[in-house]
Amino acid sequence: MASAPALTPRPGATSASPAALALRRLRHDREALGFALLFALLVGALFAAPLYASVVAGTTPAENHLTDQVTSDGERIDVVSLDGIPIGPTWGRAYFLGADENGRDLMVRLLYGGRTSVLIGAGALALTVLVAVPLALVAGYFRGRADSLISRLLDLIWSFPALLVGFLFASAINLSGARIGPFTIDAGSKLIPVTVIGLVYVPYIARPLRGNALALREERFIEAARAAGMRPVRLMLSEMLPHLWTTILVLAPLLFANAVVLESALSFLGAGVKSPEPSFGTLIKAGLNDVVVSPHLLLAPSIALVLVVLSLSGLAEGLRRALSPHRALGVDLVHGQ
Repeated sequence: MASAPALTPRPGATSASPAALALRRLRHDREALGFALLFALLVGALFAAPLYASVVAGTTPAENHLTDQVTSDGERIDVVSLDGIPIGPTWGRAYFLGADENGRDLMVRLLYGGRTSVLIGAGALALTVLVAVPLALVAGYFRGRADSLISRLLDLIWSFPALLVGFLFASAINLSGARIGPFTIDAGSKLIPVTVIGLVYVPYIARPLRGNALALREERFIEAARAAGMRPVRLMLSEMLPHLWTTILVLAPLLFANAVVLESALSFLGAGVKSPEPSFGTLIKAGLNDVVVSPHLLLAPSIALVLVVLSLSGLAEGLRRALSPHRALGVDLVHGQ
């Protein structure tokens, strides 16, 4: 009986790596690419705020124009009327989205405020990852008392709504500042919302990463590394951490979106960015006070915030499909809001 011919690979054919497969899936995911493009355009516009203010609008976010006039449809109109009602959108170079009650250009303030909220959210996300990843690795690798202590701490933070914890800590630090080891945070500093939001969201990424680390510890390649005498720190960084990046990359955009929302909420409540400095929260709060006579003051920052959150959420779902197509998002980030 003749033997079957051996199968030989095609010349030059190579198996694609997991990263290459994920990138290929992401390139063919039009929805994810659309959300990524939307987020990139929003971030680009926000960080172009100084250029827009100086070249296009010809003003600053803090400059008042109470007695100025602007030409609209061939007529001269007061930026702020004698009744105190600001001008609405002109769709022109100056006051594209209108002005606020002090005659400040709303478009300029929205770009600067959005940039502030996004920067605070990015800083908080970086702090969350820097704290959560080591905690998850230590809890998953050493187990026992270390895991029990870290898990109880995470459960304690997780059990309270994020907004409540963030508001209490931010309000307390805003009174007199804080000193954390060699670092000092002054009252009213933007580092306050960055620190508070970053620490509040640690359980939202540390808990799923801890579960992954616990499962990885039982894998044979980890046992082999331990048997070869590899030290725990090196083992966690070189053998375990690379396998956690999929979860980190999927959860990062969601945490970013939640951080921007929480910053807006804290600023709205007076525990984040302080008025008159613009942010999504302070702009929404100011617009809410004049929503009847000047609805554009509330609609503009609200729509901008929704677009930022929507783009990040869509990007996160796209990354989930690309990196782990058979698994749903593994953390409830709505909890605590």
